[in-house]
Amino acid sequence: MADAVTTFVQRLRADRTNRALRLTLLRAAGDNGDLYLAHVDARCMTLLLSTDGGDEIAVLAVRTGALAHDELARLTVEINTVSGAVEVVDQSEVSANVVALSDRPDTTPVEAPTPGSPDAFGPDAVVPTPTSGLSTPLFARYDDKLLVDLGVVPTLLPTLHKVTTDEQFEQLLTHNLPELTRDILLALRDRVDPQDVQRHITAKWRPEEDVNTRDWARAAQRAVSQAATDDDAVLGALGKSFDAWRLFLHPEQQRLATGDFKGSAKVTGGPGTGKTVVALHRVRHLAARLSPGNSRPVLLTTYNTNLALDLKERLRHLGGDELLRRVDIKSVDMLAREIVQESQVDLGRPLADDVAMNLWHTVRTETGLFEYDADFLDTEFKHVILGGGCRSWGAYRRTGRTGRPRISTAQRHDVWQLVEAYQAHLDSPPRQTTYALIADRAAALEQHRMARVEEQARYKDEQGGRDLVHREAGSGMWLKPRYQHVVVDEAQDLSAAHWRMLRAMVRRGPNDIFLAGDAHQRIYGNRVVLGHQGIEIRGRASRRLTLNYRTTRQILGSANRLIGGAAFDDLDTGTDTLDGYRSVLTGLAPQFWRAPDRLTEMQAVATLIKERHDTHGTPYSAMAVSVPDGRSAQEFANVLAKEPFSLPVVELGRDGVRSDQDAVRIGTMHRFKGLEFQRVFLTSVGEGQVPHQRIEQYRLANPDRYRQEEQRARSLVFVAATRARDELIVTWSGKASRLLPQDADDTAHRVTDLRRRVGVPSDSSGSAVA
Repeated sequence: MADAVTTFVQRLRADRTNRALRLTLLRAAGDNGDLYLAHVDARCMTLLLSTDGGDEIAVLAVRTGALAHDELARLTVEINTVSGAVEVVDQSEVSANVVALSDRPDTTPVEAPTPGSPDAFGPDAVVPTPTSGLSTPLFARYDDKLLVDLGVVPTLLPTLHKVTTDEQFEQLLTHNLPELTRDILLALRDRVDPQDVQRHITAKWRPEEDVNTRDWARAAQRAVSQAATDDDAVLGALGKSFDAWRLFLHPEQQRLATGDFKGSAKVTGGPGTGKTVVALHRVRHLAARLSPGNSRPVLLTTYNTNLALDLKERLRHLGGDELLRRVDIKSVDMLAREIVQESQVDLGRPLADDVAMNLWHTVRTETGLFEYDADFLDTEFKHVILGGGCRSWGAYRRTGRTGRPRISTAQRHDVWQLVEAYQAHLDSPPRQTTYALIADRAAALEQHRMARVEEQARYKDEQGGRDLVHREAGSGMWLKPRYQHVVVDEAQDLSAAHWRMLRAMVRRGPNDIFLAGDAHQRIYGNRVVLGHQGIEIRGRASRRLTLNYRTTRQILGSANRLIGGAAFDDLDTGTDTLDGYRSVLTGLAPQFWRAPDRLTEMQAVATLIKERHDTHGTPYSAMAVSVPDGRSAQEFANVLAKEPFSLPVVELGRDGVRSDQDAVRIGTMHRFKGLEFQRVFLTSVGEGQVPHQRIEQYRLANPDRYRQEEQRARSLVFVAATRARDELIVTWSGKASRLLPQDADDTAHRVTDLRRRVGVPSDSSGSAVA
């Protein structure tokens, strides 16, 4: 059907006078705008908006069947006074469906807000008087003027007055409502203060120029008029209301967040599909069902401190300090360190990641076993030896290697020698350790603790339920599981030791562990089969999200091609794909820029950033430069910060950026995980840089490892590319990476003297931008 409509529009633009198109004027929309009905084929009709004397044609709606004409003719088409966007509403269909539901008896108690309460918003708010036998409308607390001023389409107001139940509201969301209206209603239904709705949603939809509700040509050009979707229910998360919609739920997400599961549950999906939002709402749902108290029986964890801080802030917005008081929010490594410290086991000072990696170089030199590089040894130690609980050479020789390159027994023996030398260095004074070893010890401690919990529970059962606290010698109390529920975000980047620890922190049972992740975004090589760690997920407890709420379909399409053809797991024994993964946002196509040399590339990126700040008004903090490695990050920072550009820059560290400084973010692709920016500059994507040239040594010698290293590079680029919300610019010097489209070199913009566009003089050498 989409192809038929596309062909029809092409024919229409080629010759509007073609009688075979059966174009019929429906009504004049206003200045320079007319609405037309047209037959696409024998069963399909379309509603068109014609502007600028017919030079521009926009498809507003498509219907099929015998009633297509009547359905299209009854649509309301208008320009929103707030956003200036063209909006289409089938008011009669929406009203009919809501009224049909309202005929059912409703026994749901509804509380009316009292004057002075947080729900009585301002002097204009309508406070209904409860009437016997009648239910209070969900939006009764907001008067019509407030709703229209926020941006709700006026023709929807009569229907809103009839919405009294969540079922009716969900039915309302299944219709093709305007994006801004959906954003506002979802926010108000979640009890967001109207002043916050105005600031975070309405203000961000309002164009810079005044809105003329008769200027159809201008309205049709606005990006917010051009969003389209084949799933109407997602439109509540569209548009420019970026800060506000991050905490809202699509109905499918709502079912995941509030469902009951017999055991553990898993939600997967590509970037921007709302997995984190689901996890946050899951936490709120679980906390709401707790018995009163001051403890924190719900754990919310993720793989690094920066993301944990972000989760905490977003959870605060969702449920306030009251919710935070019942939830423990920590990175998984911080949690492991606390467990070890609590046990008073001294493992020594943890080494920074780069220092731990350098230690592998040291033991390679000492043993003379240079065949095995430091990166391979580090991941082998973490994911096979520690992941498999190998305490001896015999155990390592027999352990499985899921997701790891195949090596011979002789090679394993070499690796074991290197591991023993590595651990000997750590144990020598002053004693040191690594985060991987801390997680391994924490897992063992928690498994021992849970074994005691289970043993006490069995003993208590045998004694008829009596709390024989004297049996727990010296403790004075009965042991219990550390948490009732565990929720994990970015699950794909946790190691086997992390999962063993988390599994031992909560008793097996209903709603024990809820995890969200995506193997396509795995950037640390932590290939873990959850079932092997005692986390069993079956049937409907595993769901996949496919709708991207953050990235335009143009950017998403390019990012998806980066990982096309590669095989990915589903965090367990199955496979996962991005089939059906799509965006409901439209925007700019990614740009590709090729420079003749590295310095030219960096200066071109600086020029583009300056142009977008000075000309388009994009804050520096909304733009980010992604690079393959730390050295490149420093090089870009130096070029951007120095004259003639003098741009404010800040590098992304292990814990992200703690500053609110309006500065361009620069970091490695690893550092971009979990972050979002309005404009992303994906740089240094040249052949030999991404993936790095060093993997070529494995192409023939170790094909398994070559494939895995290349796939990890694809995942890194995929993660970085999908951090972009509005614009993605890909740059390189020399030849384009083989991960980019095959015609990237031929179709890329050649870097010319961009700096003239922003008034920056050329270098005296003339070689800065060529």
